[in-house]
Amino acid sequence: MKSVFLENDVQEVLARINKLSPDSKAVWGKMNPAQMLAHCNVTYEMAYEDKHKKPNFFVKFMLKLAVKKAVVGPKPYPKNSPTAPQFKVPAQKDFEAEKKRLIDYINKTKDLGAAHFEGKESHSFGPLNKDEWNAMFYKHLDHHLTQFGV
Repeated sequence: MKSVFLENDVQEVLARINKLSPDSKAVWGKMNPAQMLAHCNVTYEMAYEDKHKKPNFFVKFMLKLAVKKAVVGPKPYPKNSPTAPQFKVPAQKDFEAEKKRLIDYINKTKDLGAAHFEGKESHSFGPLNKDEWNAMFYKHLDHHLTQFGV
């Protein structure tokens, strides 16, 4: 798996993002490109901002038990995977604004580096190691960029 902490891999992801346009067509799924970018931003919002309600103890326990392995493990997401409610983006979004936010989050993550994420508490799964953080960030981006053929 590529790394959100390595310059060359980040440049490849950014090049893929820059191939998107507001009119890019999805290979599968219901989101338009602006919604997809906003959807991808949620992962970073949860890592960097206090914007989303944290799950209670029971929900967090269930997420660790039932979802964590799929999210932070190496196996790619299947097409049309179910989406958690806080990741759903029903409203129209500004493509350029969401694209800029995502690029800024990706660069921030790279600049902070892997060591910053070692043992860092995740919004939904408790402490994760740097490899789990990388899988969560990269795999999600790769899934949705592939969804739009870039």
